[in-house]
Amino acid sequence: MEINVNFLDNLRLEAKFDDFTVITDQPIRYKGDGSAPSPFDYFLASSALCAAYFVRVYCLARDIPTDNIRLSQNNIVDPEDRYNQIFKIQVELPEDISEKDRAGILRSIDRCTVKKVIQTGPDFQIETVENLAEDAQALLMVEPDAEHRTMIEGKDLPLEQTIANMTKILADLGMKIEISSWRNIVPHVWSLHIRDAASPMCFTNGKGATKESALCSALGEFIERLNCNFFYNDQYFGEEIATAPFVHYPNEKWFELEEDDSLPTGILDDHTRAIYNPEGELGGSNLIDTNSGRADRGICSLPFVRKSDGEVVYFPSNLIENLFLSNGMSAGNTLPEAQVQCLSEIFERAVKKEILEQEIALPDVPKEVLAKYPDIVEGIEELEKQGFPILVKDASLGGQFPVMCVTLMNPRNGGVFASFGAHPSFHVALERSLTELMQGRSFEGLNDVPPPTFNSLEVSEPNNFVEHFIDSTGVVSWRFFSAKSDYEFVEWDFSGNHHDTNETETDRLFRILEEMGKEAYMATYDELGAPACRILVPGYSEVYPVEDLIWDNTNKALDYREDILNLHRLEDGQLEDLVERLEESQIDNYETIITLIGVEFDENTVWGQLTVLELKILIYLALQRHDEALELVEAFLQYNDNTVERGLFYRAVQAVLEIELDDDLALEDFVFNLRRMYGDAVMDAVVGSVDGSVRFAGLTPTNMQLEGLDKHLRLIESYKKLHAARAACARNT
Repeated sequence: MEINVNFLDNLRLEAKFDDFTVITDQPIRYKGDGSAPSPFDYFLASSALCAAYFVRVYCLARDIPTDNIRLSQNNIVDPEDRYNQIFKIQVELPEDISEKDRAGILRSIDRCTVKKVIQTGPDFQIETVENLAEDAQALLMVEPDAEHRTMIEGKDLPLEQTIANMTKILADLGMKIEISSWRNIVPHVWSLHIRDAASPMCFTNGKGATKESALCSALGEFIERLNCNFFYNDQYFGEEIATAPFVHYPNEKWFELEEDDSLPTGILDDHTRAIYNPEGELGGSNLIDTNSGRADRGICSLPFVRKSDGEVVYFPSNLIENLFLSNGMSAGNTLPEAQVQCLSEIFERAVKKEILEQEIALPDVPKEVLAKYPDIVEGIEELEKQGFPILVKDASLGGQFPVMCVTLMNPRNGGVFASFGAHPSFHVALERSLTELMQGRSFEGLNDVPPPTFNSLEVSEPNNFVEHFIDSTGVVSWRFFSAKSDYEFVEWDFSGNHHDTNETETDRLFRILEEMGKEAYMATYDELGAPACRILVPGYSEVYPVEDLIWDNTNKALDYREDILNLHRLEDGQLEDLVERLEESQIDNYETIITLIGVEFDENTVWGQLTVLELKILIYLALQRHDEALELVEAFLQYNDNTVERGLFYRAVQAVLEIELDDDLALEDFVFNLRRMYGDAVMDAVVGSVDGSVRFAGLTPTNMQLEGLDKHLRLIESYKKLHAARAACARNT
């Protein structure tokens, strides 16, 4: 985590990281003003809070109330060496907590991250740099070992060399990559989370049988998502990028909108038009680029090569971001290595969708076959020792596809978690299924998985597949667990033999698509120094329904983005128009403004939690339309999940509106006790909102230049590095 420090007045300091700001000071006796805790005080508090967090997680997982649990920490200083201290943590537990849970709570405290870091002893490296903002030295904790060359199946270079190459690519790009967490709670199952220190929204997760393979996975995913612009999907790029010679890639092509809103000639081909516009309802206006919003430039389209004949076909950037998410993207040491990963991922998701939606019962992998992979067996046995029954299934649908499945059952809450993995090698696909299962998860986190169902509609609902795609936490049918499988087990192998190359495996995977009658389209990217590709298989590899292009397109942001960012500057007539458009739209009241307009706000602000519903309330209050405001406030209080502070604000708004709308009541009769209940600051904002003297309480003014929106500006700065690298590469070719 990158922490930037600013020097304030006297001895006050300001630390900024992620979406947070922390102020420190020194006591008056040390020449400070005593206005905030000292840095060392925060350090002491961090270990106590970390210990309490692990207690809380343990208790939540077992429905143990924490109301009567008390935790305290004291630090005992050695009088002869003030740097030698004992942190004494004491826990007071109610008598009704069992001995088993008492021991479990103490073990949970022992897992405290702060404690473990202190005990291990961090290494402090202190240096000067020319420019903090431009220094992009990688912060990875795993350094490649020149004495070792670890080759694994599917990789064309040793893991150590892959790590070195990809780390250098990111550093040259100006991105400071840090590892924010590691997990290895099951033997031979590693996962980690990496991110751009300057823009933490740019992050990936990696998984593997070793820490090196997991790091390769995370770095490769980071580079693939940079190449395919996935980190910036749906986000507003800002005016500078929107007016640049290119928005996404130097080879993009813009097609002018037709007067009748038909699809311009040159976009898509006959095959894809039949899939995406079967009834002729898709218009050019549906395909305007969300990131730039440049309707005046037309439709931004990206070139893909058609596999069957090598012809270039232009896909609107809007269509890609709306339908495919990250499916079919990969980076590798070589292009064939990336292609194998791309195609494997496409088969994994498509087969998974078929199995879930058709409630297919899969065959178990026989024990004698599993026994060939002792490392995988060891990981499974450890999960079962922890109380999680594991099912290992052949998901190849009778040997048709290179897909495996490992499913975890959680008797503690009745939940199940089906994890799929794919690769031409049976072994690699099985390993990926297991590592995907535990990627970034703790044992406590497995209590969040949902129970299975016999409701077929719930399983086949489109959003269920989206949930499975994002983090595999969608619903699974009980029929999936039937002992009577719909297919026979096949010990398949699409890799041929260990001497086969990724080129051979790529050909085999493409051949499967051809035999299914599917057409593939591929874009390749090598500007950053590592081969990456994106493969689209229309009618097969989409994540979202095709209908979303018309009914739930992300470019609906263009109808609202400018007005919402300029909210404080709008006159009443403009506000009337905005709220009327919101009411007439079919946008969910509980959709966040972040999602609606593609702009990131600090989640700890009112903007960061703002929904369409709350925006309507604030507009109605500004317009003095109290009846409509009260109706929506009641809905907000009944269904909305917001901060406690914001909830109290609207409870006070509700009370004041009901008084104002009742001819028999006078606000002055209630103000005294309302202020006692909610406090002066809240009531000043509430009364001002109701009488019109305060507009949009809690929302700080911003504009189309994104003034004050540091989180989004950091994201744009991240994209500008990528954009500049593409521009430089285009100039040099």
